[in-house]
Parts: sequence; structure tokens; C-alpha cells
Amino acid sequence: MHQAIHNNDSIVFVDKYFICTVLALIVIGVVMITSASMAISERQFADPFHYLFRQLLYLLLGGLIASIVVRVRMSVWHKMGFPLLGISIVMLFLVMIPGIGHVLNGSRRWLGVGSFSIQVSEFVKLAMVIYLAGYLVRHHAEVRQDISGFIKPMALLGLIGLLLLLEPDFGATVVIVMTAFAMMYLAGVRLWQFALLIAAVVILFGILAVSSPYRMARLTGFLNPWAHQFNSGYQLTQSLIAFGRGGLFGVGLGDSIQKLFYLPEAHTDFLFAVIAEEFGLFGILVIVGLYIVLVWRALLIGKRAQFAGQSISGYMAYGFAIWLAMQAVVNIGVNAGLLPTKGLTLPLVSYGGSSMLVIFVVIALLLRIDYEARFEGKQLPKSPY
Repeated sequence: MHQAIHNNDSIVFVDKYFICTVLALIVIGVVMITSASMAISERQFADPFHYLFRQLLYLLLGGLIASIVVRVRMSVWHKMGFPLLGISIVMLFLVMIPGIGHVLNGSRRWLGVGSFSIQVSEFVKLAMVIYLAGYLVRHHAEVRQDISGFIKPMALLGLIGLLLLLEPDFGATVVIVMTAFAMMYLAGVRLWQFALLIAAVVILFGILAVSSPYRMARLTGFLNPWAHQFNSGYQLTQSLIAFGRGGLFGVGLGDSIQKLFYLPEAHTDFLFAVIAEEFGLFGILVIVGLYIVLVWRALLIGKRAQFAGQSISGYMAYGFAIWLAMQAVVNIGVNAGLLPTKGLTLPLVSYGGSSMLVIFVVIALLLRIDYEARFEGKQLPKSPY
């Protein structure tokens, strides 16, 4: 069930199902980004492989970062939750400052460093999971018995949600809030507190939607996109056409028509629609199956860590699993017309530098959690960190 990899110091056990699933999603992503982006790359940069080369660069950089992260003991990450969350909140404030925050498609979500830009919400997701995992373990009794233990992290979550909505980034807000709620539920928060908070959030999101014509159009347009097929429903109608053309086995790799300037963001947010068109229902089931395996193995890593007495690492793994599941579900749901349009990528598959780098950190942390859980009761090999 597990694969042994030898190095100079020890034998490291790796969950081969988890590793193979990650690699499969990355390979599919590279192939489909190439297919979906060639036309737009040729038009914008006179180079059909511009986005492919950039994605390969992100993968290389992500691999280098992951190789460092996986060597850092989890005890170090356990102490980093609050500092990382503080940095993420500062970044959310900085992104609002003209000249520092970059605006794209009407949203101010990026911080620029030279020619490189980072989408702040991706870093916020990582910081929130790490912080909340530590908080839920260190204040376990307070969280379960005292309402103050519940309110404190929710106040921070409310501040982060507000700053994200000001960008605006409704999709990232939904993923972060739902991930935090699920982690709180797993920690044993009283049901009446949990139900009260969910009701409050639903009411708040409803008010936000009604108060903004833009958000209202995005939220209701998916119910009948054909009524606004050249306006608010344009992206979704083009995506649905791609699904319809795909049928059972698709039109074949590279033969998508929708990616030829009909479907906006074909290599990013709507890459799943191109997969549906070129590989049909078969391709859809393969992708969904891979995400099910990925989340299942991540949850098992969390369970293994908890059984080994490493509760913070266990909650962290649960949080990462929920995050990946939520983001995949939202992206696939948006592409299929089941959810309102959100600017969320498909983890490990869609084009995107910030998302890819942060997901690589998540994968490395899950591998480290699994590694330390398997070595429970044994002497961990020496590490420079």
C-alpha cells in the first residue's frame, strides 16, 4: 500500500495513491492548458506555447518550494499560524492601496513584485487553515464549552471575509468560510452556535447579493443563462455549449471549438468545460474520480496524524482536504451551471501561478504530516530546520 523511498538518512514512506493522484492531475492540467490556451497565446503573444511555458515555470518553482517545505518539521508550522494570518491580513489591506494592488477584470486581488504578482486570497486560505488548526487544539475545551472560544476565530474570519469582499473576491470568501466552518464543526463546536452562525452568514451573503447589482446578476444569471446569453450569462452559456458538444467521449484532444475565443478564461476558470468538450462524460468522471481520491487520501492523512497524537497536524490535514474539495466542487459546479460564476481555479489543473504555488505548499505539508505520523514513536531523522 505504501511505497518506500530511500535516501541517505532514512526510509521515507509515501502514500502512493496520494502521490499518483497529484501527478495525474498535474499532467492532465499541463496537457489541457496547452490545448485550451494555444489560440489565445498565439493572438496575444504570437507564441502558441506562452501559457504552457509559464505553467511549467510555475510547476518548477512550486516543486522547489515544496522540496523545502516538506523538510520543515510540523512543530515549526504549528507555531506559524498566527504570524502567517497576521501577514495575510496586512496583505489584504495592502492590495486595496492604488499603485500597490493590481486591478484585473474589475477586481483588486493581486500584489505585484516586479513582473511577478501574487493573488492574496490564495495565501489567506493557507494561513487560515494553519492558524485555525492550532487554535482548535490549543483552545479545545474553550471551543467546545465556552462561546468566547467560538467567537474569537469567527471575529478574525469576519474581518478576512470583509476584506476579501471589498476586492471583491466572493469565491475565495465562500471557500475560506466553508472550510473554517467545517473545521470548527469537527472540533466539536456546539450545534446551536454553529447553526446560528450559518444562519447569520446566509443572511449576510443575501444582503450583500441584493445590495450589489453586479453580484445579483452573477448569482441569478446561472438560473437562466440563456435569457442573458450575450451579457451576464455569456460565460455560462458558452460553457454549457462545450458540455453539450462533448457527449459521452468528447470531440477529441485539441478539437474543442469553444476554446477558440468563444469561452472566456478557457485555460483558467473554465478549463473544466474544455475537458468536458474534448473528452466528454468520460473525461468528467476521470477528473471527479481523481479529486475524490485526492480528498480521501488527505482525510486519511489527517486521521493517521490524530491517531498518532499529532492533533494540530490532523486538523491541518482535514482543513486542507476540505479546502481542496470545496474549491474543486465550486469550480466544477460553476462550469456545469450548477453554481453562480466564481473566479476559482481547478486545483492542480487550471492555469495560475499563485494557486499552483500555494497548492504545492499544501501538498508538501500533507506529505510532511503523513511522514511524521508514520514515524510516531521513532526518532525522526535530523533536519536542518
